[in-house]
Amino acid sequence: MNDPLGDMLTRIRNAQQRRRPKVSSPASKLRERVLDVLVDEGYIRGYARVDHKNGLSEFEIELKYANGQPAIREISRVSTPGRRVYKAVRDLTSVANGLGVAILSTPKGVMSDARAREENVGGEILCNVF
Repeated sequence: MNDPLGDMLTRIRNAQQRRRPKVSSPASKLRERVLDVLVDEGYIRGYARVDHKNGLSEFEIELKYANGQPAIREISRVSTPGRRVYKAVRDLTSVANGLGVAILSTPKGVMSDARAREENVGGEILCNVF
């Protein structure tokens, strides 16, 4: 797998199109940090780490719906393994006129664009969520 984070975002997107209550994705530290931001911003209900006997672990992600519609309307990968996208804090733009959130990987950890502005740090834009 060349893009593990892109794979997780695609799994979430596909599961929400099929109105699934949960989706699973292999576990990694970066995925966990992105899921933490999605929980903090209210786009998913939560997630749990499930460890299997063979030493592998995965996340069970609980998706969120409001009135039968997914909480995440659009989730897209910005920075890819072949094309990294970095932004300084002054160059961060709002997502969907402030209704969405950009998730950044900064020297201070993975965080939302609003928190990055508060902490005055820029970084790699991982994905946009609306």
